[in-house]
Amino acid sequence: MIIFVDMDEVIADTYGAHIELYNQEFKGELTTELCAGSEVWRMVPEAHQESVKKHATRRGFFRNLKPIPGSQEILAQLSNKHDVYIASAAMQFPNSLEEKSDWLDEHFPFIPWQNRILCGHKHILKGDVLIDDRNYNLEKFNGRALQFTSPHNINTSGFERVDTWFEIANKLM
Repeated sequence: MIIFVDMDEVIADTYGAHIELYNQEFKGELTTELCAGSEVWRMVPEAHQESVKKHATRRGFFRNLKPIPGSQEILAQLSNKHDVYIASAAMQFPNSLEEKSDWLDEHFPFIPWQNRILCGHKHILKGDVLIDDRNYNLEKFNGRALQFTSPHNINTSGFERVDTWFEIANKLM
């Protein structure tokens, strides 16, 4: 199989990073539970929303993300059996190109650079499976679309949902 895997909120915890940065910057007390069902920036006072939206433009934001639990182990196993590609919309934030590449080198060294697609739109992807947290990426994919649960998408439906990497292993191995 050809499997495409999104980065942000699928293998890299950007949601948690936004909360952590907001709490540091504004001495906030946001939690994942308080923000569930929404984007983090929508859950802060209006005066702070622009700051949260700009987190991803800061140097180091993508480089310092924590891996999603289970993603490293399961992707290593999947990459031994299938063609695994990381497909991330990286063009929106120019710093993210280098930072995402360096992050993948550190956390997913078994995914070679040739299997990393840092792109704009994902509608160009042609393969068997796309694992992504965003509906708009899954809607245009012609293969099996697996929606990875993230706090922002807990209220969405319409796609085969996976909550953990261990659940993905059960479905794809």
